[in-house]
Amino acid sequence: MSPDGSVVAQVHGDVRDSAPRVFDFHGGIHPPEHKALSNRAPLVAAPLPHEVVLPLSQHIGAPAQPLVEIGQRVKTGELIARAQGMISAPVHASITGVVTAIEPRQIPHVSGLEDLCIVIERDSEIDEWARLEAWRDWRQQEAQDLIQRLQDAGVVGQGGAGFPSAVKARVRERHAIDTLILNAAECEPYITADDLTMRTHPEALIEGLEILASLIGPECILIGIEDNKPEAVIALEQAIRARRADKRLPPLDSRLEVVVVPTKYPSGGEKQLIKLLTDREVPSRGLPADVGVVVHNPGTVRAVQRAVCFGEPMISRVVTLTGEALQHPHNVEARLGTAIGDLLRLAAPSASGIARLVMGGPMMGFTLESDALPIIKTTNCLLASSPEAVPAPAVEQPCIRCGMCEQACPAELLPQQLYWFSKSREFDKAELYNLADCIECGACSYVCPSQIPLVQYYRFAKGEIRTAQHDARKSERARHRFEFKQARMAREEAEKEAKRQQRAQAAQKAASARAETATAADTTSTASAAAPSAPAAATDLKAFKTARAAANIALKKAEKALKAAQDSGESSASDLAALEANVTAAKAKLASAESRPQGRQ
Repeated sequence: MSPDGSVVAQVHGDVRDSAPRVFDFHGGIHPPEHKALSNRAPLVAAPLPHEVVLPLSQHIGAPAQPLVEIGQRVKTGELIARAQGMISAPVHASITGVVTAIEPRQIPHVSGLEDLCIVIERDSEIDEWARLEAWRDWRQQEAQDLIQRLQDAGVVGQGGAGFPSAVKARVRERHAIDTLILNAAECEPYITADDLTMRTHPEALIEGLEILASLIGPECILIGIEDNKPEAVIALEQAIRARRADKRLPPLDSRLEVVVVPTKYPSGGEKQLIKLLTDREVPSRGLPADVGVVVHNPGTVRAVQRAVCFGEPMISRVVTLTGEALQHPHNVEARLGTAIGDLLRLAAPSASGIARLVMGGPMMGFTLESDALPIIKTTNCLLASSPEAVPAPAVEQPCIRCGMCEQACPAELLPQQLYWFSKSREFDKAELYNLADCIECGACSYVCPSQIPLVQYYRFAKGEIRTAQHDARKSERARHRFEFKQARMAREEAEKEAKRQQRAQAAQKAASARAETATAADTTSTASAAAPSAPAAATDLKAFKTARAAANIALKKAEKALKAAQDSGESSASDLAALEANVTAAKAKLASAESRPQGRQ
């Protein structure tokens, strides 16, 4: 290590004078690697499975929506489920066959829960592909078209939670990115999927990095790889030299370098590798883009190259089959949805059987209860341990406050305090101590002399916090719905009251107008009766009877309307007053009409 804290990178024991500086991160451990079990055999393609089970949530974000029906025949690479929303990814058929079921099935997840899956049964020995459009001239395509192709191909991160790669490709719209990193450290014991991918397909990885660089525009591209992978280092450097020497291609827009870092777990953590290569620290609860960096996994970069150059959707991935319970551990490229048991049989399980089956590595993986589960886009390793390799469960002892967990924590947290807060369910205090920044690498549990399963406590606390946050959001949405309903009901009641007042005012005006008309008519009739010489004196009795009948009908209608309003109980006082005024006016008019003929007798 140099005086300034950086580490001099080495390859094959020789100091590389021209190599970039490599920095260091806090903590870390050196567990046994066990990578020689699987990295000595070449990468091979697994046989096509008889049946695949394809979960609709093989990525972080919203699950895909099925587009096929039971009994429908599909071809390899055909779209069978469409992405829903921005953070989502589509699902494609990984074999040619018939859809036999769309139903909940248990999926390989730490929760052990079920998810909606599409089941396809192969009906032919021939692998019939859907029509694919190759873009070998991808440099002539628009950036948005390239991003859309990544989205349509369902490319997601193969090294972590399965974040959609198309979303990362759009990061330039919100952040200034100057560094693109290929995370080739693969620090966890046993796993060699990235190692074999780099040794087998180095040219595809370099082209995939070029495609991503064309979308985000970095100044440099750094390939961070641990020094326990010399064959992969040589393969990548040879591919870079061949790319630079190829005069048929335009010069590289970004500086491209392989940076070898010392082997230490967890140097493959996203934040830790950024610290190693750039000496930048991603802020708490922040993202690499906040410090101008984008990180991708080798499997993801190869999937990007396959999608853009050949139009091939993400239907397969490299999986490490390893562990002491397997006689022939190696890496295979398998179709998504293949049953785990079918892949393990390719590695010849030993007669003693598998004592423990883990998806992922021994540090961050999780135990599977069945080998009938399918592999998905984020399945990088299947670790089958023999009974001899699985120690008896350690008995948890009281914490002795030795501080070894704090020394090993690569995130520079205080694991002891987080342990106390998680155990006592003081989740608010755990959040204040940045529990969310814990990457669950297991380094603290590994060094704990009291055998305390610290990561399990942290996962429990995180789950409880997520549940509380979900309930709070659910309660807040319910409150907003209630308040909106109350406001809507008040608004509708105000509108009804305004309409009732308008009707009452209109009725009152109409009654006043009728009363004035009746008064005017009575005055005119009285004046006419007082003049015996006027022609009105000769008005016959028939006209008076007609007027009296009309006045009687008007009175009955007014009384009927008043009675209906009183019986309903819905009319306001102003409405009732107007109706009563109508009745009074009708009675007065009838009385006036009945008095006229009597005055003429």
